[in-house]
Amino acid sequence: MKILCVLGKYQYGDPDRGLGTEYAAFIPALKNLGHEVVHFESWDRNLYPDFARLNKALLLTIKKEKPDILFTVQMHYEIWIETLKIIKDSGICATVSWTTDDSWKYREVSRFIGNSYHAMTTTYPDKVMYYKKDGIPNVLFTHWAAASDTLAEPLKSEDCKYQVSFVGAAHGNRKKRIEYLKKNGIEVDCFGFGWPAGSIPAHDIPVVMRNSIISLNFSNSKGENQLKARTFEVPGAGGFLLTEYAKGLEDYYLKGQEIEVFYDDTELMDKIIYYLKNPGKRDEIAAKGYEKTRHRHTYENRMKDILSFSMECQKKWNGKKQSFSEASLDDAIQAHEPGRVLNLIKKILVFFGVFIFGKKRGPRAARRLVFELSWRFCGKKTFSASGWPGRMFPEQ
Repeated sequence: MKILCVLGKYQYGDPDRGLGTEYAAFIPALKNLGHEVVHFESWDRNLYPDFARLNKALLLTIKKEKPDILFTVQMHYEIWIETLKIIKDSGICATVSWTTDDSWKYREVSRFIGNSYHAMTTTYPDKVMYYKKDGIPNVLFTHWAAASDTLAEPLKSEDCKYQVSFVGAAHGNRKKRIEYLKKNGIEVDCFGFGWPAGSIPAHDIPVVMRNSIISLNFSNSKGENQLKARTFEVPGAGGFLLTEYAKGLEDYYLKGQEIEVFYDDTELMDKIIYYLKNPGKRDEIAAKGYEKTRHRHTYENRMKDILSFSMECQKKWNGKKQSFSEASLDDAIQAHEPGRVLNLIKKILVFFGVFIFGKKRGPRAARRLVFELSWRFCGKKTFSASGWPGRMFPEQ
C-alpha cells in the first residue's frame, strides 16, 4: 500500500530540536512492512506562509499520490477539518490520526477533530470511552514502541561508557531532579534540548542508552504522568530502564524484572545506588527487558494493527462520497483571511505579550491565549479555516 504520512520531521517543527519521535519511528516501520511511504511536512512553519497554502498543498499531494491511507499526527489546528472532510468524502483513501498526549490534549484537540477521520488512535485506555461518549466510535487503543532498527542486545555493566544518563529536553522539573541527584553525589550525563551538551543526532540516542549502566526516564508532563516512547526505546536499545511510574506501565513490563520503577526522588536516588552496586542484577533485568521489547513492542507490530483498523473503518463508513477537487477548498481559503479586526487584535495581544514575556516568548504567549479561549468557547471551529488561532498566527 501507499501511505501518506502527514507529520513533522523535527520535534515541534524545529530542526534544532532533532528528529521527531513520530518521523523517526513510524516511517521506517511502515517501509519495513513493505509499504510505499510519502512524507508531507506539516509542522515546519517556514515552508508555508499560512495554513491556507499548507492545506492546498496537502490536497494537491493527495491528488498526485493517490495514497491508500492518510496517516497524520496533528500538532494542533494546522490541518483544517474542511480539508479532512474533502479527503474523507472522496473515498480516495482511509484516514487515520495518531494522537499524542491525550491525557490533556483530548479535551483541547482530539475530540474536535475525531469525526473528521475514518479512524483515531489513542495511547490512553481511559480515553477510549470519552471518544465513544462524544460520538467518535472508531478509536483504537495502541501505544508507543521501539524502532526495530535500534534493537540491540544489552552490554554488561562493566562495558558501559556512562554510569547514569538521561536523554530528553530540559523542561518541566527535570533540571531540579538532576540537580538533586548531583547534590547527592550522583553524576548524570544529560543530552537534549536545553542541556549544556545539547541535542544529539537521533542515531546516537540508542547508542547512549545501550552504553549506560542506568538510563533514566521522567514521565512527568502536563497533567498526569504519561507512558511515552522512551519506556520502550531504552530496553529495545539494550539499556537498563529506570523510569518514573506512569499508569498502565505494568501492562507492558514487569517491574523489577524487565525494567525498574521509581515513585519519588528519594527512591530514584536509592535505586540508582543499588543497581550501580549490583551490576549482575542490573544486567539480568536489562536482558529480560530487551527480549520482551523485541518480541512484542516494535512499531511494526503497532503499525500493522493501525493500518488494518483504519481500512476496516473506511469500509464501514456510510457517508456520501463526493468527487475530489482542490477547488472545493476555495471557500475555506477565503474564510481564512484574517481581516483588519483580527490583525488589530493580534497586534495588541502581541504588544502586551512582548511587554510581559519578552520578544521571544511574547508572540507565543499571545497565540496560546487565543487558542485557549478559542477551544473553550468556539470548540470545533478552532480547527477550521475560520478558526481565530490559525488566522491570527499563521507563523506560530
